[in-house]
Amino acid sequence: MQLTNRSKKTDKSDLSVLEKTYFPGVAKGMAITLKHFFSKKATIRYPEEKRYLGPVFRGHHILKRDEAGRERCTACGLCAVACPAEAISMVAAERVKGEEHLYREEKYAANYEVNMLRCIFCGLCEEACPKQAVYLRHDKFVPVFTSRDQVIYGKDQLVEDMDNRYTRDAWTKEDMQELWEKQK
Repeated sequence: MQLTNRSKKTDKSDLSVLEKTYFPGVAKGMAITLKHFFSKKATIRYPEEKRYLGPVFRGHHILKRDEAGRERCTACGLCAVACPAEAISMVAAERVKGEEHLYREEKYAANYEVNMLRCIFCGLCEEACPKQAVYLRHDKFVPVFTSRDQVIYGKDQLVEDMDNRYTRDAWTKEDMQELWEKQK
């Protein structure tokens, strides 16, 4: 009974005098080694060189700001509900008079945390956000951590820096589809 088509017939005949020296096998192995020695290397020198990860890569979380520098997040909780790993938690607060330059809406996230040990980088939080406030960067990995207190990212690590704004070619699925069709 044959279970797969990958089985190979083996030759059980006696070896010739040349084959007993193993010279043909060694020569064949050296030829393969020399072929790979002169071919282009597949590895990159990581800290100095960084490979383009593509527009669909999901990396470091970011909470976007609008053009005026106000936070977009309205603490609606849709990202936390959409997260299958339950990695996002937030506490909503009401905006008081004089904070109009900080927050766009009357309600904002006073506390917004992402537990990176639980996050599976699925992007559902990004898709669920009606205000386009939550994004997973396509150009940056999550930094390495050595202790558990470094894995819960608060607003201090997530909110976008206005001096170093995050941009990409396509922000929505529709923009990405248009970009993809233009490249064809």
